[in-house]
Amino acid sequence: MATEFQVPSPLVPTRESYYVRYCKQHAEGTWAVVDVSLDNIRPSPTARCRRRPSGCLIQEMPNGYSKVTWVEHVEVDDSGVHSLYKQLVSTGHAFGAQRWIATLDRQCERLASVMATNVPTGDVGVITNQDGRKSMLKLAERMVMSFCAGVSASTAHTWTTLSGTGADDVRVMTRKSVDDPGRPPGIVLSAATSFWLPVSPKRVFDFLRDENSRSEWDILSNGGVVQEMAHIANGRDTGNCVSLLRVNSANSSQSNMLILQESCTDPTASFVIYAPVDIVAMNVVLNGGDPDYVALLPSGFAILPDGSTITATTSSAGGGIDTDAAGSSGGSLLTVAFQILVDSVPTAKLSLGSVATVNNLIACTVERIKASLSCENA
Repeated sequence: MATEFQVPSPLVPTRESYYVRYCKQHAEGTWAVVDVSLDNIRPSPTARCRRRPSGCLIQEMPNGYSKVTWVEHVEVDDSGVHSLYKQLVSTGHAFGAQRWIATLDRQCERLASVMATNVPTGDVGVITNQDGRKSMLKLAERMVMSFCAGVSASTAHTWTTLSGTGADDVRVMTRKSVDDPGRPPGIVLSAATSFWLPVSPKRVFDFLRDENSRSEWDILSNGGVVQEMAHIANGRDTGNCVSLLRVNSANSSQSNMLILQESCTDPTASFVIYAPVDIVAMNVVLNGGDPDYVALLPSGFAILPDGSTITATTSSAGGGIDTDAAGSSGGSLLTVAFQILVDSVPTAKLSLGSVATVNNLIACTVERIKASLSCENA
């Protein structure tokens, strides 16, 4: 297997590994999944990460849950990591066992939500149509995957640094979108920046996911009133949900905009990811139609603890993660990323004006977030 392990920031290089994976039932009710690097078979002079035997032990529990024990054992050169993220990476929390356990637990919640049939019908806006729920959750998952794939410092993406010094750099890259029904055709400009905030990750997450405070940072909603039209809970934490938001334009000559948003949180990371969506296409999805043909360009936020106060976590998949106030104190590392269609012709040349516009959009959004959260924190 060849894998890139990622942290959602352009300031942390991905860890590439080429390894063999061995899966085996070890004893009755116990399974093991173990990886080990194959550098001696395919040596690479640029390999910065070597997986010593790593993986997980899965034990069946009497209550129908699973007990998962995860071990990460790697040799790695982290000299390319930006100083902002050094502490988080060096403590093992960026790429370590706790992160993969939390990610596994979160994915189990998502799958349970997709398969749920006992959806409460009392709340306004809750989507109870089973096919509509599945289609919307599938669309949201594609949106999250697209965001995460486009925000990291992957070898597949070449970021260009635009402005600022050090941590305030805005990095951009362009991609051509052709013959992909899930993306609008043309030239897509991605821009991202990461910075530190003296506010806990939970506070940052709650601020960014709340539709009532959206107008404080979202320049593209243009002062309109944001209203949640529908939502699907997809986790135990109330912050884990998929929402359909309507931006009621302050200008009567402008049409209203629909936004699909997923907010998700676990003890190691939180995300608020969103994309404008077509009203006709979303009606098809809500009625159980195929979500693969809905064109999406996701933007959003990745929120990580700064590594100064991170506590231990234990997990039993299905039973949840027990955390001792993980991520509730200390500062936050926030990555802001936008994807914007700058030209609907894939062969067009990128204009400097487009780059300047996106750079300005990121800079203004960052300043608004800093101002709002520093006021809250005062």
